[in-house]
Amino acid sequence: MSTCTNTTGAAMNGKPGTEFDVVVVGAGPTGMLLAGDLAAAGLNVTVVERRPRETSNLTRAFAVHARTLELLDARGLADELVGRGTPVTRLRLFARLSLDLSRLRSRFPFLLITPQYEVERLLERRAAEAGVTFRYGTEVRGLHQDAATVTAEVTGPDGAPAELRARYLVGADGVRSTVRRSLGLPFPGRAVIRSIVLADVRLAEEPENLLTVDGRGGAFSFIAPFGDGWFRVMGWDRDRQAADSEPVGLDEIRGIARRALGSDYGMHDARWISRFHSDERQVPAYRTGRVFLAGDAAHVHSPAGGQGMNTGLQDAANLSWKLAAVLRGRASDPEALLDSYHSERHPVGAMVLRSSGAIIRIAMAHHPLLRAARALGAAIFDATPPATTRAVGLISGIGISYGAGRGSHRLTGRRAPDLALSEGRLYELLRRQAFVLVGPRSGAAADTPATPGTVIRATWADPARRGTLLVRPDGYIAWARD
Repeated sequence: MSTCTNTTGAAMNGKPGTEFDVVVVGAGPTGMLLAGDLAAAGLNVTVVERRPRETSNLTRAFAVHARTLELLDARGLADELVGRGTPVTRLRLFARLSLDLSRLRSRFPFLLITPQYEVERLLERRAAEAGVTFRYGTEVRGLHQDAATVTAEVTGPDGAPAELRARYLVGADGVRSTVRRSLGLPFPGRAVIRSIVLADVRLAEEPENLLTVDGRGGAFSFIAPFGDGWFRVMGWDRDRQAADSEPVGLDEIRGIARRALGSDYGMHDARWISRFHSDERQVPAYRTGRVFLAGDAAHVHSPAGGQGMNTGLQDAANLSWKLAAVLRGRASDPEALLDSYHSERHPVGAMVLRSSGAIIRIAMAHHPLLRAARALGAAIFDATPPATTRAVGLISGIGISYGAGRGSHRLTGRRAPDLALSEGRLYELLRRQAFVLVGPRSGAAADTPATPGTVIRATWADPARRGTLLVRPDGYIAWARD
């Protein structure tokens, strides 16, 4: 296997016919996690990014959910990220609805407030250390594939055309994905909310709650801290449905906050203001031959629930070990394993579209009867522990599971918690990107199925436990026996 040279920020040094195992298009969080996983598995990976190399603090995502932190923990990154962010253990929506995250059965029973650029910084560092080649300032113009390879036609920073050929290509290039358009795939859906305004501001008066969100009087607003004295403010005004190109000033954002929250908290010194719209869209196929789509290139939804970046990172964690198993010749049925990326992640993307869409539609309720129904429903929901537990599980990602075949054990397809083992924590063992077979000290079950990868054997820290679990590299249970 050839090795990779880190050419971060350098001009493209490829030539027609350059061979890679995988080309990843897009250097956002999804692409970075995927590329880092593949390179850590010993594969030859390059990341192609249209933008020049830079670290920007003007990012829309700022929430990292518990399940995503578990996946970062399995890569040795979670503790450093948590140290840079602000944990939130309770979410309060619409004044009457409160979600308690502290009850999550996770090492991370909270929502971490931290800007997207902090996540990108850690993932880029990991990918570079693993040997990923970066090609910034490089744009994909088209692609074609045959039975053995996929070729991306690109132009580098100097405008010179070139071709990058690989065994597989992953489009993680966002909502306007060139990879998706090159495949001719539709992106059905619609705009769910228009004229959302965003700003990073300082506040003269900090809100009572760490996360402040509410909607009333035809307006909706959200305030979250970055932890460094700056706050991200999002707002929407039913009576001000302007085009994305329309300028927006701090006075408009102040007015929305006063209507929705009852105060603008003395917003001042905005360093960034923008207006955008939010779509609900999902591509019908996450895989087309040797090309895969992940993150916003595959699905986009409302910002409610803060699930966008998190869903993309979980896409990458699902796909990376499957591609690695196939490329290293360890999959008994390569096509079925790669197809399982779509069959597992497409339903999750659809679920996130439904849940985030429901939150934003409830928040946008305008008619007095609808607002009264919202208040009543929130009170009933808040008083129903099973309902709130399920909601917290889905929003945090902890409750997401994958379908299992008929006759499978009840645990198959579920997320594995951070089990206490004689050899250490489960998610520390998962840093070796292998399956983990957990069983009693008397020995593993004789009928353990074959896996498309190496297997680490571990034993329960509690000697009284007798069951056996086979945990996939992405932390989901592949097989179990009582």
